[in-house]
Amino acid sequence: MDYMYLLLGISFLVSALGWIYFIYFFSIGYGLSISALAAATAIIFADEITLPVIILCAVLFIYGIRLAGYLLLRERKSASYKKILYQPDNTKKKPLFVMFMIWISCALLYVGQISPATFYLYNSGNGAPVNELWAWAGAVIATIGVVIEMVADAQKSAAKKINAGRFVSTGLYRIVRCPNYFGEVLMWTGSYIICIGACCTAWQWVIASLGYAGIVYVMFSGARRLELRQQEVYGADPEFQAYIKKRPLIIPFLPIYSVAKHDWLKG
Repeated sequence: MDYMYLLLGISFLVSALGWIYFIYFFSIGYGLSISALAAATAIIFADEITLPVIILCAVLFIYGIRLAGYLLLRERKSASYKKILYQPDNTKKKPLFVMFMIWISCALLYVGQISPATFYLYNSGNGAPVNELWAWAGAVIATIGVVIEMVADAQKSAAKKINAGRFVSTGLYRIVRCPNYFGEVLMWTGSYIICIGACCTAWQWVIASLGYAGIVYVMFSGARRLELRQQEVYGADPEFQAYIKKRPLIIPFLPIYSVAKHDWLKG
């Protein structure tokens, strides 16, 4: 159990970037926390680690570093992103209690997200008959998810350079409106299914499931915010209205076209 305290300490330390600026709890602090936790997992369980878990930890590490770097660069170079990032609701000083609760929630969530790999390695090191096939399946799915997210971000950047005032509907955006969010959901799905072959105890399943459910909620909440923003900017465009009626919001081929009315997704 000591390894969980260590991971939680790392998560608290890195996610504390949110004390510099509130949004960093969920953005740069999130990316760097995942990278730090992935690296820590590989180091703590160096004697038990297997190739598929090495791949998964490497994928999560790269994901976190890339996300933090991407957001930092975007903050420096994108005027429209700065406008969103520093809108009044975000810059308004939060009560100390609220800040602490958000910090604690984020730190716990990030450990929950990374926990399937740690449980797999911990249980394996204690003689549990883990199934490496699930570890391989998880590593492959997570890798595909990260690739999709990277491609989606690159396609969006390229499209905005051509026409900054138009919504993006090319590349992966022909299939789904938030392919970057879909890629992240897929990545964490890959991480989560490792639990199936990890001989997890009941409390391990609870922690991993809460972490997975939490990040899926965050992705749909983010998609809702994006949907509302796009309606403000492109709502009067008939081409945009036709596009959103035919393209699912996050999951390809799953006919969920809007979550705007679901206030429980409000982050």
